[in-house]
Amino acid sequence: MANYPSAPQDFTLSFLEHITNNFSDGVRIGSGGFGHVYWGIYRDEKIAVKKLYDQNPGFDDAAFKKEFNNSFQLHHPNIVRLVGYCYETREINMEVRPGDYQFVKRIVRILCYEYCQGGSLDNYINEKFRERDLDTRLKIIRGISEGLNYLHYGQAQHMYHMDLKPENILLDEKNMPKIADFGLSRFLAMTKTHITTSHTTGTLGYMPPEYFTGKKISNKFDVFSLGVIILEVLAVPLGYRKYDDMSPREFVEQKLERKATNDYLK
Repeated sequence: MANYPSAPQDFTLSFLEHITNNFSDGVRIGSGGFGHVYWGIYRDEKIAVKKLYDQNPGFDDAAFKKEFNNSFQLHHPNIVRLVGYCYETREINMEVRPGDYQFVKRIVRILCYEYCQGGSLDNYINEKFRERDLDTRLKIIRGISEGLNYLHYGQAQHMYHMDLKPENILLDEKNMPKIADFGLSRFLAMTKTHITTSHTTGTLGYMPPEYFTGKKISNKFDVFSLGVIILEVLAVPLGYRKYDDMSPREFVEQKLERKATNDYLK
């Protein structure tokens, strides 16, 4: 068991700069539209340090606080654990006009999570995943399902992830999957279907048709995403190209037939 604190820690920027060698490229483990992710050592354990860009129109204070609040209250073996955070305002000297230097305030936003050395599941949804045996695949599928069940039913408030996809599922050294990235998650009543008026968010291919066309949100949203992920994990042994010309029905029937042949139901 990792030696992480029982509650998220309030890290100083100077401490996070120290453990990441001033956010050097040598410890960078990922990048995206939100910022960069680095690894550092805290309490003799690796942690993932997600440093958001200072100026990011798509990830402002409200988005940062939402992801923090959503992650803060989640405690499950199949949910990535929030270890700490940093929120500091700094004044930096910059040239605002030629020859005119001024001190400008910049907000530093950082979220620190448990480190999963296996990386994200999307790294294995390709030829490399051929090396994963059936038991490992089933373990991954079961873990994702249990983590999603916890989000939907394991708390006083029901949470929808809203962006479940291989890129947001991390694997530890034992191939234990952990659901991550709760920036789009929402707390909603499970018994109702909600209509959102906001712009469409999520990832094409993992959003159910009723949301993409009518912006309807229910607990079926994440279940649809999970179904796509399961098919992707099970389809890898034969590769994707074989299925390019198949209809969705043919694709599912082929997977179910293969499942029965290999005694998947044991």
